[in-house]
Amino acid sequence: MKLTKLLKRLRIDNPERFRLADFDPADDHGLNWKGAPAKADLAANQELLAGLQKRLYADGHWAVLIVLQGMDTAGKDGIISHVMSGVNPQGCEVRAFKAPSEEELAHDFLWRSSLRLPARGRIGIFNRSHYEEVLVVRVHPDLLDRQKIPKKLRGGKEFWKERFSDVRAFERHLARNGTVILKFFLHISKEEQRKRLLARLEEPDKRWKFSTQDVVERALWNKYMAAYEEMIQATSRPEAPWYVIPADHKPLARLAVSAALVEALQGLDLHYPKIAGEALDELRKVDAELRGAESRAPGRKRAKKR
Repeated sequence: MKLTKLLKRLRIDNPERFRLADFDPADDHGLNWKGAPAKADLAANQELLAGLQKRLYADGHWAVLIVLQGMDTAGKDGIISHVMSGVNPQGCEVRAFKAPSEEELAHDFLWRSSLRLPARGRIGIFNRSHYEEVLVVRVHPDLLDRQKIPKKLRGGKEFWKERFSDVRAFERHLARNGTVILKFFLHISKEEQRKRLLARLEEPDKRWKFSTQDVVERALWNKYMAAYEEMIQATSRPEAPWYVIPADHKPLARLAVSAALVEALQGLDLHYPKIAGEALDELRKVDAELRGAESRAPGRKRAKKR
């Protein structure tokens, strides 16, 4: 019940009223998600996810797409490793979207995401996604030059409205064809990011994660927050909702994402395929043959008569 209420607070159901300033990255929502209780709740969700993912795979009618967006150090990698730790790798695919290649730049901005969508029965995770095109590219509009879009099609604010419209249509199409879309903005505070960047510098086993580009982007914080706010307002829809996750608390963030995924999968009413008729008769014959073969196996000891 407490997680259901939490998800309702975090899901953006009225995007026209959404203001990022109303969401505190350090808000624990009056709940204690620290230590053993948080680990126990997350472990319970991991167990549920393992079973639900098996049914998703066996059912074979639905696909699930998880989109993770957030500033550097927001915890995207941690979400993947902790939330999905119990899921069978055969039924889950993680795609990390970095700077587009020359081939990707030669196509429309949704092309590379389309190529990596999960098949039916699978869970796909986008670590960053097509939303980089209305975030990084919007904060750095010079990147549009590399995309070779005709200049007459790049006119002012209407350009971004059209991109939002294209994203909504793309996700609506996916939803209508059986892809469940869950989008998470991991909302970290600027101060918490500073602490995590320092931790990367101070701890030798984390230094490989540090990039000076992170500091460059940090200087554009306010522009990014404005871009995130408008992005969520324009693209949080019932068929593809955004969740604004308070990411200053890693345990809370991981638990919230796992709870949203469990809720979505349980709502699909997934079942293992039923075997009936001739197929069931054939299985019974095979079962009888195997049991008979076991009783006739060499060296098998017969039960002593009493």
